[in-house]
Amino acid sequence: MFYLSVCFMDSFISRAGLRVCCGGVIHQVSPGQMSFPCAEFNGNPDSLFFNDGKRRIDFILVYEDESKSASEKKGSVMRRKVSQKTSRPLPLLSDEDVIAKEPEFFTAPFRKDQLKCFFVKDKEQFFTPAMRSRMAYYILSRAPYEVRGNVKKFGFNKLLDGGVYKAAYPLHDCRFNVKSKEPSCPNERFLLFNEWAHPKSFYKMQPLDLIRKYFGEKIGIYFAWLGFYTVMLTLAAAVGLCCFIYGYTTRESSTWSKEVCDPQIGGEIIMCPQCDKICPYWRLNSTCESSKRLCIFDNYGTLVFAIFMSVWVTLFLEFWKRYQAKLEHDWDTVEFLQQEEQPRPEYEAKCIYERVNPVTQETEKVPYTACGKCMRVSCGIGTVLFWVLLIIASVVGVIVYRLAMFITFSSNLHSHLNNRKELEPFKEYVTPQMATSITASFISLIIIMILNNVYEKVAILITDFELPRTKTEYENSLTLKMFLFQFVNYYSSCFYIAFFKGKVVGYPGEPVYWLGTFRNEECDPGGCLTELTTQLSIIMTGKAIWNNIQEVLLPWLKNLMFRHCTQVSSEKVIPRWEQDYQLQPMGKLGLFYEYLEMVIQFGFVTLFVASFPLAPLLALFNNLCEIRVDAWKYTTQSRRAVPEKAQDIGAWQPILQGVAILAVATNAAIIAFTSDMIPRLVYYWAFSISPYSGGSEHTMAGYINSSLSVFNISHFSEMKRPNEEITPYWFNNITTCRYRDFRHPPGHPNQYDFSIYYWHVIAAKLAFMIVLEHIVYFTKFILSYMIPDVPEALKEQIKRERYLTQVILHETNIQHFKELMKPIADNLQSEIEEPELDLKV
Repeated sequence: MFYLSVCFMDSFISRAGLRVCCGGVIHQVSPGQMSFPCAEFNGNPDSLFFNDGKRRIDFILVYEDESKSASEKKGSVMRRKVSQKTSRPLPLLSDEDVIAKEPEFFTAPFRKDQLKCFFVKDKEQFFTPAMRSRMAYYILSRAPYEVRGNVKKFGFNKLLDGGVYKAAYPLHDCRFNVKSKEPSCPNERFLLFNEWAHPKSFYKMQPLDLIRKYFGEKIGIYFAWLGFYTVMLTLAAAVGLCCFIYGYTTRESSTWSKEVCDPQIGGEIIMCPQCDKICPYWRLNSTCESSKRLCIFDNYGTLVFAIFMSVWVTLFLEFWKRYQAKLEHDWDTVEFLQQEEQPRPEYEAKCIYERVNPVTQETEKVPYTACGKCMRVSCGIGTVLFWVLLIIASVVGVIVYRLAMFITFSSNLHSHLNNRKELEPFKEYVTPQMATSITASFISLIIIMILNNVYEKVAILITDFELPRTKTEYENSLTLKMFLFQFVNYYSSCFYIAFFKGKVVGYPGEPVYWLGTFRNEECDPGGCLTELTTQLSIIMTGKAIWNNIQEVLLPWLKNLMFRHCTQVSSEKVIPRWEQDYQLQPMGKLGLFYEYLEMVIQFGFVTLFVASFPLAPLLALFNNLCEIRVDAWKYTTQSRRAVPEKAQDIGAWQPILQGVAILAVATNAAIIAFTSDMIPRLVYYWAFSISPYSGGSEHTMAGYINSSLSVFNISHFSEMKRPNEEITPYWFNNITTCRYRDFRHPPGHPNQYDFSIYYWHVIAAKLAFMIVLEHIVYFTKFILSYMIPDVPEALKEQIKRERYLTQVILHETNIQHFKELMKPIADNLQSEIEEPELDLKV
């Protein structure tokens, strides 16, 4: 029997009676009773026990003593201690002299009636502190505190939300930077800080077994996944860096870049204005630096890297499943969901309807009818769609900003740069498109952060309304809602630049307008791929900086301010529970934002990697810091989380698989429709040699001229013709200008219509995308088939252990049955022997 010990239950029991026990004695506490005489603080700041030194403190409930005046309340917070009777120490990984390796046992779900089947060396240490805290949390989350008719209120979470309690948490076992002097303390927190969270340990492997034992399987599997993802990123980062170096070293030798920069070629090509009236004519060689930058990312190495990343992501997911299966076996969570997970207390509290369980065929209570469940899910889906549309509306707003600001920058930027001598060196690098793209990227980042905070509350309300049965179902439902929102929020601007910007712009005489007012945006002279790279780098870097500020700086400042506001005299010894109260509480969503941050990053690394091969390298550097930052936060700045069991990473697994599948299509589309690779290949193989000429060698010479169409400037209407005052001095006696497209020249019977070159390019783009997708998808399928989710040796080991466990339980039950039947058998034997004696006499 396990005992729940509550030392000061005044707020908790003042509304209804509660059976509590202290030191193994059961008491009935009446409503209104303000305290219960349990042992208080024993003067040892490292102690995890009551004053008797026997009963361990497993859970803390914090409340304010309302009998004190306001001045007395400042810095004086009463603590309640909840204890259970049992515990067990630890250790693990690194040097076995520091963190000892744990013994392995055959395991089975604990049952009191099968106690003899389990290896119990010491009853007081049979359950680990993490298990004890989890059991205490389970009991407290279901303890009733008010009953009015058919309405029953229970669970301390509602009391926390209502402010009756200020906090609830299990205790850390010691200070993170000082070993406990208690002989029975395992100092797990101290070990985790020194061997895992301290910056000096950045090169060490994570002590996953110790993390799991101290924080629970849920946090343990998160850090296991993050570490595995980071290790896999090293290969992707190395290949991506090689591709970047290849592009950087070949940028000067690119034929088309040379033609753009050549004064005799690019210097003689006059480009058409990119907006109405206020944009001037310009020479193509003014985009020389932009064209060189484009060559860094738009080359054949990028194609190879995109294919490599499609294979990499498949290997990452398949090998993670195998590693996860090993962790499930090692951490005894293979059958967790089927055997142990209980309904949420919020679900149980609403169970008022009856239904027949389709499995057991027994009557059970549920919180809603089939119609009610359908209504709840429909409301949830409708709300999510509304918010997704709201995000799309914000993206449209950013697009309108881009169109408006492009006009402003086009009219003022160059004159401003010309008037400021200190800005003259930046003139050739800063174009109106680049300035618009950078400012729009920062605005998108700000909108993303604002909408994130608002939607989080909405998603929680929707999921609470749906009322999922178990915590796993609750988290999976919330995860899908939040990720759908975040997917649109973070990636919509990137999808716009990659697949929509500059695609439907018309031609100089007949441009396409948004809302009948704003001329549709054209790509930067260097191409939309450069803008996509800029967008990705700004969002990835800005997001990483903001997240680190939130995870490192804010908790540290909050803890510092809290300690300052609640400071006590330096002579006073602060107990363990008060030290932990000064730390930051764990958020209600737990690890959700940690996973979300990494999965969003995973999307940037995979979905748009064809435009930014350095994305895996940035992600690798970020993750190396992220692991230690999260470790530092959990061990030093946060109260100890309630340890939870988890079998896997939950709904994040299918999300990662969905992103991996989508990544093949997006990268193929980026190469086909956003980069200039396909038009260059079409020119090289089909148009660089005339069928009527005597030459036979393919060449890229002349590609720039062939990729630009001709427009007669006399065909400008008065509303679109550039103003005279902005016409360059060198623009004399010029009758035509050029623009990026494949259209017939003026004077042609089908002037300004698409040429045969255009249809060749479109056909080649579609063919390339379809062929590449099918090859990569087929490769992914073969790899997934060849790599089993669970290693065969592990499968056999699990079967063997299940068999042996069942044999042990069966033999123990038979032995127990024999022991029970022995007195009966002895009695029967004696009854049979007595008549025989009488007969002989």
